[in-house]
Amino acid sequence: MKIGELAKRSGLAPSRIRFYEAQGLLRAVHRRANGYREYPLEALLMLGIITSAQRTGFSLQEIRQLLPEDLSHWQRDALISALRKKIADIEAMENQLRQSKAHLQALVASIENRPEGMDCADDTRRVFKEMWQEGRVPDWIDQSD
Repeated sequence: MKIGELAKRSGLAPSRIRFYEAQGLLRAVHRRANGYREYPLEALLMLGIITSAQRTGFSLQEIRQLLPEDLSHWQRDALISALRKKIADIEAMENQLRQSKAHLQALVASIENRPEGMDCADDTRRVFKEMWQEGRVPDWIDQSD
């Protein structure tokens, strides 16, 4: 099929399909004598795998390393290992996000609990002092003073 049909069937722009080809992710592309690309039906499935993998957090480099030359020759153990690693990466990100959320919630609560009559500058010092005492100071703040 030509790139226009593949784009229509996959929902991807022709430029995106050409990009995946240039990145070595779509390999089974043939050129006609007139220079037009001819894609096998397998390319549609391959594009689905690529876009799905990207949505789940795989980089193009990771996808390139996992994709077989043709879909009948998957390296099962490598694929399972990569999927498990990506799950562990996501769990680590979830943990980091939970910590960040808790930090932000504590910061909001601290700011909202400004003592009556305290001006902004004094309140800022109060909030940062609380953060220092609780060890929640961002890395970019010099705590030596």
